[in-house]
Amino acid sequence: MFSHVFMGVSDFERALAFYQPLMDCLGLAQRFCEPARPWAGWHSPGGQRPLFVISRPHDGQAPTPGNGQMVAFAARDRATVDHAHRTALAHGGRCEGPPGLRPQYHAHYYGAYVRDPDGNKIALACHTAPD
Repeated sequence: MFSHVFMGVSDFERALAFYQPLMDCLGLAQRFCEPARPWAGWHSPGGQRPLFVISRPHDGQAPTPGNGQMVAFAARDRATVDHAHRTALAHGGRCEGPPGLRPQYHAHYYGAYVRDPDGNKIALACHTAPD
């Protein structure tokens, strides 16, 4: 469905220090990282799309997080949601909702929410029942 998601950041090095360990927790592969440009992108192992990209906005203006906009990353299990949430907070993220079940979405939705250092909202979600 999606080709790529592009997240505007104000400080590339700070954003990279936040996103690299988070993407590692989620098992996403780095496809490229070009600090001189600056941009970096990750994708699911074994595939090229969808791609998640961080960069300063191309128009040169400051990035602004949207109200109601969010990027949700799939986690393979609930422990991964917990680990990714802790990792995000340890690297400059801000909690927007601790890990836990959210049955209002569906019976097995286990998620957590964070803001990156620029204020972009990120969800970490597992949609399967525990083993």
